[in-house]
Amino acid sequence: MKKLLVLSVLSVFACVAYAADTKDTTTAATDTAKTNPQQEKMKACQAQAGEKKLEGKARQDYVNNCLKAKPAATAEKPKSKMAMCNEKTAGMKADERAKAQSECMKGS
Repeated sequence: MKKLLVLSVLSVFACVAYAADTKDTTTAATDTAKTNPQQEKMKACQAQAGEKKLEGKARQDYVNNCLKAKPAATAEKPKSKMAMCNEKTAGMKADERAKAQSECMKGS
């Protein structure tokens, strides 16, 4: 009976060890390689502070302000075709609007 219990416990440990060994370790490596936008912004701010040779409180203040700053305004994003057609057909009655939107979406 003791031998059966010992063998059962050992087999459970062997299964757990085998499962841990066969776990895909590449996913762990790629998870650490991925960064989110906030981390990218932090790296950029730290690099800028390094280029300016800032240290101590001045560096900390610079990085904090850099992280709080909004991205530079870029050119206005082009509107989608649906948004343009909606603007063109604003104020029309339902049947007329549906027909006009259909034609607008088909055209270029």
